[in-house]
Order: sequence, then structure tokens, then C-alpha cells
Amino acid sequence: MWPNISAAPFLLTGFPGLEAAHHLISILFSAVYVSVILGNGTLLYLIKDDHHLHKPMYYFLAMLAGTDLMVTLTTMPTVMGVLWVNLREISHGGCFLQAYFIHSLSAVQSGILLAMAYDRFIAIRNPLRYTSILTNSRVVKLGVGVFMRGFISIMPVILRLFSFPYCHSHVLAHAFCLHQEVMKLACADITFNKLYPVILICLTVFLDSLIIFFSYVLILKTVMGIAAGEERAKALNTCLSHIGCVLIFYVTVIGLSFIHRFGKHVPEVVHVILSYVYFLFPPLMNPIIYSIKTKQIQYGIVRLLCKHRSGS
Repeated sequence: MWPNISAAPFLLTGFPGLEAAHHLISILFSAVYVSVILGNGTLLYLIKDDHHLHKPMYYFLAMLAGTDLMVTLTTMPTVMGVLWVNLREISHGGCFLQAYFIHSLSAVQSGILLAMAYDRFIAIRNPLRYTSILTNSRVVKLGVGVFMRGFISIMPVILRLFSFPYCHSHVLAHAFCLHQEVMKLACADITFNKLYPVILICLTVFLDSLIIFFSYVLILKTVMGIAAGEERAKALNTCLSHIGCVLIFYVTVIGLSFIHRFGKHVPEVVHVILSYVYFLFPPLMNPIIYSIKTKQIQYGIVRLLCKHRSGS
């Protein structure tokens, strides 16, 4: 008979072995969080305010920026609480809700990157019908579908967490809650919670990445058929920002998966650091990539600065 300590709160963990340096680490994290919020917030404001950016490509970019912001704001309170004031306790309900948003938004990010690949595929393979295929209503439907897939598909495993008794250690390895960690603390049959996420990842993240890969094979085939070298370079240039975001997202996903699967002898702090890289690096880099590689975004920033300067 397991002792009934289910009501005890979970305990979050910062960086094992580096507790004395938490305040210094918090400065780095604060800078990253501020950069993520400013970068993605600026993108959202630009796309809303600048009519030159009212196009399907930028609507999908706005969805990605909004999702990146939500991921950041989901993890930031508990991470900074642990690093700043060693606030480690989190209730079961709060923990499960945080895990729900973290995993749902990860699936949403993958779906948006797939939608952005579809946008580039249509723009290059069928440019004459681009505006008639990707109408505003269709963009909205794609966006709603991506968000519904992410938020509904993860529900079954999160709901089961509420029914489990928790009688093992209540200490979690990160400063935020992840389903795969919480379920290991349960004193119950967790077979479904082990198998369902594997199937879900195959049907979402893995399948999305395959479709994106094959869409770019077709895009490359089309671009190589363009006679003029200048036009070919221009067509490829419109895809570079998206390719950069795709690589950053999926490389971090694969790297984290490999470490969790095969890195049993790797120090725990390495697992923790890679988890933070997964959740913070893509939201930090996506606005930077699009600002550097997309002229329309650059022009939008210049127009915004000129507008504020003339207004002042």
C-alpha cells in the first residue's frame, strides 16, 4: 500500500549543483526573456500596424511570434521564481496546467512551421493563384486548425495526470513542469501516458517535419527550373528565413530527444541546460532571423522608427 502524499506540492529545481550561482544565472535569463518579449512583440506590432505586411506569409509569422511569446510567458514565472527567490513549490493543478500549455504550444509551433512551408510552396509553385488559394479566411482556418490540433491532442494525457496518486518523490528536474517528468512520480499504471505521446509526436512533429522536407524538395525542383539566375536567387531568398526557423526548431527537438533517450551518463545539468535551449533559443532567434533576412520586415522597422521620430 502506497503512502498517500498526493496532496503535497511538487518541487521545482533550478540548475543542480549551481544553486549558489542562481542569482547570476537569473540575470542572463532576464536578458533572454526581455529580448524574446521585445523581439516577438515588435514583430506582432509591425505586422498589425504596417499594411505592407498584411499578407499570408506575415500572418503566419505573427502566429509564430504569438506562440513564441506564449511559450515564454508560460515558463517565465516559475523559472524566475526559482532563480530569484528559490520559490520551488507548485500545486498539482498549476503544474498540470503549465505542462498542458508547454506541450500544446510545442505542437502548435510545429504546425505553424508546416503552414508557413505550405505558404512558400504555393508562392513558388503556383504564384499566379497564390492570392486566390491563400485568402484571409483560409489563413484563419489554417491557424485555427493548427491551434486546435495542438491544444486538443495533448488533453488525454494531461487529464489523466489529475487522477493519478503521487507517492514517490515530488521533486521535478526543471523549473517548469513537463508531462514526461510528472508521470514518473505517479503510483499508477502509466502505460497510456508513455505510449500516447510517442504516437502523438510521430503524427505531429515527425510528420510535419517530413512534409516540410518534401515540400522544399519540390520548391527546389521548381526554383532550379527557373532560367534567370536573379529570379532563382530571389525565389530562394524568400524561403531562407523559414528554413532557418525550421532548422532551429527541429534540431533542438531532435537534440533534446537524443539526450533524453541516450544520454543516461550525461550530467543532469546538461539535460537541464538543453531543455532551456529548446524553450528559449527558437523564440529568441526567430525574430532575429526574420529581421535580418526579410527586407519587408526591415522596411517595416525603418517605417516604424521614422513614424515615432516624426511623432516626437
